[in-house]
Amino acid sequence: MNLEPYYIETIGYCAAFLTTVAFLPQAIQSWRSRDLSGISLGMYSLFTIGVGLWLIYGLIIEKWPLILANALTFTLALSILILKLRHTHQRINTESK
Repeated sequence: MNLEPYYIETIGYCAAFLTTVAFLPQAIQSWRSRDLSGISLGMYSLFTIGVGLWLIYGLIIEKWPLILANALTFTLALSILILKLRHTHQRINTESK
């Protein structure tokens, strides 16, 4: 298949938009409810690191769909991971008293 660069970039931007927007409901629910009990710390840590690596990869190859989508998703994932770490730390402190 031989596509013009414009179409390839358009596919990349559409994929980036959809995967980033799909992540927003989870992020918003986590911020509002502060209930992160259903989120695995290990999985979310690996996910956040993976998205960070995709961002670095996008920067290296200079592909804006990868850069924009992963910069936003990394920011959202990191904020949820920080909330999860705080929640876990508070739970441990409460249980140890």
